[in-house]
Amino acid sequence: MAPGSRAKAADTGQYRQRVVVRVHDFTVGDDQAKRRVAGPPEGLSAAWGDVTRRVPGLEIKPMFAEIEGLDELHRRAGERVGQRDLPNLGAYYVVEVPVGANADEIQRELARLPGVEKAYVEAGPTPPPTVSPTDDPRNSNQDYEDAAPGGIDARYAWTLAGGDGAGIGFVDMERGWTLNHEDLTGAGITVISGTVKDYHGHGTAVLGEVVAVDNAIGDVGIAPKATARVVSQWRTATTYGTAEAIVSAVGAMQFGDVLLLEAQTSYPGVSGYVPVEVEDAVFDAIRLATALGIVVVEAGANGSEDLDAFMDTGGNAILNRGSAAFRDSGAIMVGAASSASPHTRMWFSNFGSRIDCFGWGENIDTTGDGWTGTATNLYTTNFGGTSGASPIIAGAAILVQSLAESSLGFRFSPLAVRRILSNAATGTASATPASDLIGVMPNLNAIATGPLGLAPDVYLRDFVGDLGDPHTGPVSASPDIIVRPNAVANPQAAFGAGSGTENDATLGSQVESGQDNFIYARVLNQGAAPATSVTVTVYWSQVATLVTPDLWTLVGTTTLASVPVGEILTVSNGITWPAGSVPATGHYCFVGLVGNQADPAPNPADFVDWANYIAFVSNNNNVTWRNFNVVNNVPPAGTNPPGFVLLPFLLTGALKEDIPMGVEIIAKLPYGAEAFLDAPPRVLRGLDLDFEEVKGDDGEVLMRTRVNPHGRMQLGELLLPAGLKAPCRIGAKIPKDARNDAFDIVVRQTYKEMEVGRVTWRLAPVKSRKRLEEAERELVGAHR
Repeated sequence: MAPGSRAKAADTGQYRQRVVVRVHDFTVGDDQAKRRVAGPPEGLSAAWGDVTRRVPGLEIKPMFAEIEGLDELHRRAGERVGQRDLPNLGAYYVVEVPVGANADEIQRELARLPGVEKAYVEAGPTPPPTVSPTDDPRNSNQDYEDAAPGGIDARYAWTLAGGDGAGIGFVDMERGWTLNHEDLTGAGITVISGTVKDYHGHGTAVLGEVVAVDNAIGDVGIAPKATARVVSQWRTATTYGTAEAIVSAVGAMQFGDVLLLEAQTSYPGVSGYVPVEVEDAVFDAIRLATALGIVVVEAGANGSEDLDAFMDTGGNAILNRGSAAFRDSGAIMVGAASSASPHTRMWFSNFGSRIDCFGWGENIDTTGDGWTGTATNLYTTNFGGTSGASPIIAGAAILVQSLAESSLGFRFSPLAVRRILSNAATGTASATPASDLIGVMPNLNAIATGPLGLAPDVYLRDFVGDLGDPHTGPVSASPDIIVRPNAVANPQAAFGAGSGTENDATLGSQVESGQDNFIYARVLNQGAAPATSVTVTVYWSQVATLVTPDLWTLVGTTTLASVPVGEILTVSNGITWPAGSVPATGHYCFVGLVGNQADPAPNPADFVDWANYIAFVSNNNNVTWRNFNVVNNVPPAGTNPPGFVLLPFLLTGALKEDIPMGVEIIAKLPYGAEAFLDAPPRVLRGLDLDFEEVKGDDGEVLMRTRVNPHGRMQLGELLLPAGLKAPCRIGAKIPKDARNDAFDIVVRQTYKEMEVGRVTWRLAPVKSRKRLEEAERELVGAHR
């Protein structure tokens, strides 16, 4: 049947039509309510005899007589929300209409009886409202699982702990299923109660959207590890009751489980289908469910109806949130939109303020044929309607609950889940929200990283003591990029948690040319979920104050299978830096990028824009720099000028913009030391400093200015041209009688008083590699 079909007649000749009677509470005797015996309530006994004389063959019985443990459900719900706010399901009775009798006439007879609060003809059977996953061949078609704005981003949730629905109960209420379908049989789905009778292909399609098994066969459900069961509106072969099916399901469910109502109904005076909660008994059954903590997802129905304008038989706008007559069952009501983004309300979908969320109403790839087929290998690409939209929202609800239970240790209440899923700040709006009136489509990525706070947050430290938060500390002293000339047999034991070296930033050696070198990265996770498949990429650069991406040369990439929560230092396998790619022996700047699908790493292109660059320097913990060097404080023979150690570096500008930046030299040299800065004339010209002209190593003309060897020296603000790579050098002369000690000198580059780059040298008495490593350790100790 096409979405929006107006057919309302019962679709089976076996169904016995019913009139639902709700009596006043005082009409029901206590003993009769508890036993739920057949026959009229005590207060109607005399009047009932008069009715049966006028209409022979009438039978009346409590509506929920078959439900075991109803009193216990009512007691538990009362403990949660208070007895005063609960419906009295014992006040509902049903009268089966004899063959040939007129149901409307019987309804009018019963409505006149003293003690009867309301009587209505039950609508009866109504057609349902339809119109690694990479090894499941059809999963690539399930675009409703993709990232927003196209889908709900179930794929993101799958990367998080608990993001597959495990541990959460799910019940689908409708009329029929093929539970041994090849893509469902592995889910072990069972029937709670009722008769599996018709529309098997419809129920199969719904189940496929939510719990199709990840089994390399067909589709993958949004919540493939949820514990799924079904309950039928067909209570027997001839009796049909939506309210009874709901209460039966609720008795088998736990707080936080999800119940999906795949049904719609007709209503007197309304041309299109409407949500099932317009019937009083169904509304009260849903109220009981939500009072017990069951999340109820309800199809908004395919009637093209403005639910704000809907009036019940008493003239009450019960589905209009702005009306004083509005009544809230607590269910999440779902509308249908186009599969293409921006999502437009489908023509057949009901709409109005009562609709909380929308999902795809067309082009859904799932199991079954979407209607009446029963073959175990059927699939469709054309499932839709609010029947197709509602399982998408039910799947999202399950994942919210499983994520919360796994990472936070609790499940949300039904109203909390509704607020989360319908929040415009974490959902995808429809094309024209003001006229579509179908709420939002949840974005599980935004929900997990926003209100749930469940995303991993991996980082590399910028300095010892960095906690992964935005900071104003050093930006180039990372202890987590470790270079070694030889492979380390057990990096985790050598550098990771429990190694004793967690806060040692001197674990690396200088780079050795002519051989392979090995780089290890140490990663922490301050998020609320384990980070899986974490990628670390390392680049090397010439020594520069500002390491712009055009200076980066890729060393390599490695992947950590998992980085646990709790900031447990986790070490990568070594990235091999092949001998043929290693420049000369010495020290270099290293840039490390870390991330995974849930917490993406930046890439070099992200650093091209200057505003992005400065944001990444200290506010983004997915990137770090290591840029300090330990050098011999004894000058090699033949240096010019004699007795000076020369420390070359690049003074760099932003990549694409002319930016004014401050340059500061910080020298902590001994008494009697001397220092100078050599730089190209275009860099220093115009500054209020004394200069002399000198020749550089390559014969280029440089301007030399003396540097204060015992403190800070501000060169002033320089307008650095875009793409500037100015070769500069620091000269430092340590008196002979002080060369047994180590001293620091730093060139620091700032933008609006914020440090954006730094090069540090330690001038130390280095006589061997062992001594060099000792000096490196001393250097890092000075920066803690």
